[in-house]
Amino acid sequence: MNIAIVSGSPRQESMTYRLALYLQNHLRQTTAHNVNIIDVRQYSLMPMQEEVYTSVSATPDLYRPLAERMFAADAFIIVSPEYNGSYTAAMKNLFDHFPKQNHKPFGIVTASPGGLGGIRAAMQLQLFICALFGIPSPYMLVTPQVDKKFSTDGVLLDASFQKAIDTFIKEFLWLAERLAPGVENA
Repeated sequence: MNIAIVSGSPRQESMTYRLALYLQNHLRQTTAHNVNIIDVRQYSLMPMQEEVYTSVSATPDLYRPLAERMFAADAFIIVSPEYNGSYTAAMKNLFDHFPKQNHKPFGIVTASPGGLGGIRAAMQLQLFICALFGIPSPYMLVTPQVDKKFSTDGVLLDASFQKAIDTFIKEFLWLAERLAPGVENA
């Protein structure tokens, strides 16, 4: 199964990218799934105006490598900070260009240096995923004090947070493996 982790922060010193790196490495070490990161900082998508990309061939050459990754994903994990009580505009803009993710499973991961860990963004992401025709996993990974939990290179610093990560991954994979095409049900 192809799992795309969308790192939704446009900031160069993104703290949520630390968490995306950790999840990618952890999933690569503990599963046989193909896990990659789509980092919104790598793509200069114009704000959504009129064009929606419905296939790789319908995507302009500049964005074709991104389209290939978006359309190849069997499941997504969105990792987003909380900006003013919601997810980032950069992450939303990405999915606005590739909007219909019919029946694809989504994991929701939010992070903040504050004590609430992005819980308001997580609630907003549930609604957003349903608008994409995706299926959100009900178990979310809300990460307070992300700057103290992960190093800049994606190493877990707070071992007590591993249980929350493991539960999130277990629940996300349970959903994703049942919905992904060609994956046998356990």
